Amino acid sequence: MTQSDAGVASLTPTKITPAELDAFSAAQVQGSFQQTSQMAAMGAFNGPVDYVGVKRGDKLIAACYVVYTQSRFGLEGSVWCGPLCDYDNPQVVEAMTEALRRSAKAHHAISVSCWPAAVYRLHDLDGKPTSDPDTTMMDNMARFGWKHGGFTVGYESVVNRWNFVKGLDGIHNEKELLASFSKYRRKNIRIAQDSGLRVRRLERGELSTFVKLCDMSAARQGFKSRDLAYYERLFDTFGDLIEFKVVETHFDEYLDTLQSKLNAASKDKRNLERLLQRASDPATLEKRIATADKKIAALEKTIGEVNGIIASDGPVIPVEAGVYFWHPNEVVCLSSGEDDRFMDYYPSSLIHFEAMLDCIARGVERFNFYGISGIFDANDPSYGVWQFKTRFGGFVEELPGKFTLPVDGLRFGVSEAAHKLLHR
Repeated sequence: MTQSDAGVASLTPTKITPAELDAFSAAQVQGSFQQTSQMAAMGAFNGPVDYVGVKRGDKLIAACYVVYTQSRFGLEGSVWCGPLCDYDNPQVVEAMTEALRRSAKAHHAISVSCWPAAVYRLHDLDGKPTSDPDTTMMDNMARFGWKHGGFTVGYESVVNRWNFVKGLDGIHNEKELLASFSKYRRKNIRIAQDSGLRVRRLERGELSTFVKLCDMSAARQGFKSRDLAYYERLFDTFGDLIEFKVVETHFDEYLDTLQSKLNAASKDKRNLERLLQRASDPATLEKRIATADKKIAALEKTIGEVNGIIASDGPVIPVEAGVYFWHPNEVVCLSSGEDDRFMDYYPSSLIHFEAMLDCIARGVERFNFYGISGIFDANDPSYGVWQFKTRFGGFVEELPGKFTLPVDGLRFGVSEAAHKLLHR
């Protein structure tokens, strides 16, 4: 969308169809699974949904759906990761604002809040800005009545303002993908693969496995995860556009591999001992034998640990799970969970690696890890999440955050006053 899109002919705020939104979302840089008819159907469980947009003639140039949910003082509209429009074009912003205002008035709503997917500023993986802030977007939103919620940091309860993204453009195969990771991440993936971990897709009847692992992570991090019914609705609503993946151990096979390595190490030690008997300079061989002893001891210890796990949990154990949304623009990992007893096998590295390989195979050039805190400080509690994602390589997108458009001035004022009192 450009200035000419809005300037050549008049712009018309209008109702649109779910199919129009899906086609528009698929063609826009800002488009994501959040602005699709599938996510709108999920939103409909919370309240009425309206599809609105802006047209120039017959051409759709801005679009979104809005969900209306009940608050203490009346309905409030929400547009997640939208509207999809050119925020640097004042005519488009004005027309899209009018489309949402009309929708809100028709629903007798107090206000509409939106969280645009347009980038406010880009940062490198260390958090250093690499672009100028989009002040034009901010000015246009303010000009047409939108109140900004501030440039926040930390994890948001609705839509994160900070996302970590891995670009896959120019990466064509597994070798190139691995080369784009840090050395540490490549090592993690190799350990996971060598330990017999495998990734597969969960069927609907297996979603309780996903929920169980998410509950484990939620309990460690001090928040409540979604229930099984919610994820079943996601599965049913998104169909082929969603994948629930699980990483499972295959410790019986891993045990066979370890035993083969132990046998080979023991054989090497015996050969070294034979050479030592007639060696003129035994020091070097003695060092090699000592190294072999350490290797054998380590293998024997690991074999004992794996045998203990098999005895208590069986050979095949789900240790990591994630849910991935497919969109023509990107794949998003919305949430995941892990059994932390198996963190040293690096299942979280493997599951994202496999998902990125799927992206390459299907021609999707963007893998969105979603939220980080935006606090780039090694002493901050959120540092581990940020560090984990950066080792895949990538960059940070800073979004503008929340905007609210008052529609019913009186009720909005009362609602704002009540919120301020409650927050004191």
